[in-house]
Amino acid sequence: MAQNMVNAFRSSQLNKRILFTLLMLVVFRVGAHIPIPGVHASVIQSLFTHGATIFALLNLFSGGATATLSIFALSIIPYINASIIMQLMTVVIPTVEEWSKEGEEGQKKMTKVTRWLALGLGSLQSLGIAYYLYGYAANGEFAYIHHDIGSLLLTAMLLLTGSTILMWVGEEITDKGVGNGISLLVFFGIISRLPYGVEQLYKYIQAGIVSWPKIIIFLIIAVAIIAAVVYVNEGQRKIPVQYPKRVVGRRMYQGQTTHLPIRVNQAGVIPVIFAISLLILPYTIGQFFKGGWVTALERNFGFTSPIYIVAEFLLVVIFTFFYTQVVFKVDDVADNLKKGGGYIPGIRPGRPTAEYLAKVSSRLTLIGALFLGVIAVLPSFVTMGMGVNGMYFGGTSLLIIVGVALDTLKQMQAQMLMKQYQGFMK
Repeated sequence: MAQNMVNAFRSSQLNKRILFTLLMLVVFRVGAHIPIPGVHASVIQSLFTHGATIFALLNLFSGGATATLSIFALSIIPYINASIIMQLMTVVIPTVEEWSKEGEEGQKKMTKVTRWLALGLGSLQSLGIAYYLYGYAANGEFAYIHHDIGSLLLTAMLLLTGSTILMWVGEEITDKGVGNGISLLVFFGIISRLPYGVEQLYKYIQAGIVSWPKIIIFLIIAVAIIAAVVYVNEGQRKIPVQYPKRVVGRRMYQGQTTHLPIRVNQAGVIPVIFAISLLILPYTIGQFFKGGWVTALERNFGFTSPIYIVAEFLLVVIFTFFYTQVVFKVDDVADNLKKGGGYIPGIRPGRPTAEYLAKVSSRLTLIGALFLGVIAVLPSFVTMGMGVNGMYFGGTSLLIIVGVALDTLKQMQAQMLMKQYQGFMK
């Protein structure tokens, strides 16, 4: 690992990409500390004393920008939602499915539509947050210093502008930097919250709420979970594929044996995000109203309630199976193998190949879904075990951190390998 990092900084082209990525991430962190004017900071902070709400999820992805209501408080959430919707539309809308198969030109069309969809979702979400803050008050004060429509519209406009800037920053990192820009923004947003988490844990220790034996057990579990996430994230089943001899023009190509990798966790972190967003929605909507049913809703959908834990586990498993079918289309894979002359030994091309791949994928997805479900509910059990409210460990954060880190390292290694081949050819 150390040698790879040294080689990375020796490469001038990779050097420029790394420096550009760091510069864009500095822009992200600076913008996260620029607050929207005309807002009471203490009133905004009170929003995060209610537990798991949509604001807590935004604050996690924005690196604390939502808690201060900065210009980047909306984070990159609209673009992520738009990207997920576009992936789901490949199953529903035939035109979008055709774009996904057209290569680079089709990808450009999908990117353009994704941007406009992200702009529309960002407009709705920014107006929704601004309107919610317009009616929110704490300690006898409203969220806006000047409680008028002008402050509401200004807040919505700045939230949308900040999210659009982050969308541009993410795409620039992907194009001119290292790794996937959108993923890196979320990654560094989560990482930036670690010092705050350590500080809170230190306060709990000083206050005697958490003991040192619990901390040691917590760290051991954390290391074991990170190792398990890496192992499952990299786990795959290699399906052997045989290509026979063939003649193209005057050339004869020898037959070869390769493999088709099917990952254990093909859905990534998307099912966990789906499940969390859906479960915290009733709790968040309940804050707009008053009454006995709201109290029952908060009690039953609390972060450590049995209903919340069971529902989150089941939703993650269901969404994992659903999303895997979206991203891994066995019929298309079987058709591509058949067109290329490839076949799985012992399996006939066409429909039998698709059925075999579906069976293998279902078994692997079951393992990945159960693993994701366990990882998703871990924060609730850790919170109960530590006896501390508001601690967030594992789940979405761990999956994003590990996944993005591994993906970025693979891209850096691929670029260094390409540079070595170019030097060999010269």
